[in-house]
Amino acid sequence: MLRSLTLTTSSSSSSLVAKPFFSHSPKLPHSFSPPSLPFPQTRRSISLHTRPMNILKNLGFGANNKPSPSMEGSSIAQGPDDDVPAPGQQFAQFGAGCFWGVELAFQRVPGVTKTEVGYSQGFMHNPSYEDVCTGSTNHNEVVRVQYDPKECSFDTLLDVFWARHDPTTLNRQGNDVGTQYRSGIYFYTPEQEMAARESMEKQQKLLNRKIVSEILPAKKFYRAEEYHQQYLAKGGRFGFKQSAEKGCNDPIRCYG
Repeated sequence: MLRSLTLTTSSSSSSLVAKPFFSHSPKLPHSFSPPSLPFPQTRRSISLHTRPMNILKNLGFGANNKPSPSMEGSSIAQGPDDDVPAPGQQFAQFGAGCFWGVELAFQRVPGVTKTEVGYSQGFMHNPSYEDVCTGSTNHNEVVRVQYDPKECSFDTLLDVFWARHDPTTLNRQGNDVGTQYRSGIYFYTPEQEMAARESMEKQQKLLNRKIVSEILPAKKFYRAEEYHQQYLAKGGRFGFKQSAEKGCNDPIRCYG
């Protein structure tokens, strides 16, 4: 059993003499090695360096970034969104970077009755957040908006979409880089498609750079994990809830 270290002074010398740690301390040979500690030790080195993001891969370059044709259920993932909105409501899908802040922006719109974040436009059936973050499934982080067309027009949603992000940056929004952050409008009806294209033409005239937003039919929507839903309204990363009240125009803190 280990004991506390105590120090005493010798009568013939003022130097300190340490009593041994162990209760029994016979004279030990010079080759003696201290006993091993009574708990396991690890020799695994610890690195504080984080491997940098492979930006080229996330931008879509490199063979490894192409989805494998053998991915299970790719035909399902590429099929139409077969969910049905509430009676009298319509769906719309938007990709505009990290879906947390985009969802909160749409939550605040009068006439929007429901928002969900999820993954769409990819090749893998039922992907997880980790799958999407690899950049190999081609999914985009999207917000599916359910709205009442009597109270909110699709054009209003398009205005929110354009105002929320930079549609001229390919596969990135700010520090978020990857195909899952690409800009996109995913339509459910021919009317939505026409409105989206007309809106993009008007927006292009206001900008000095080419818009890279894709306009495609809405495909199967995979609802993201529950902790992603209404993330910022719940408190976000730092526990500070942000208002989702209709008409609120408080600045949105992207990560909370």
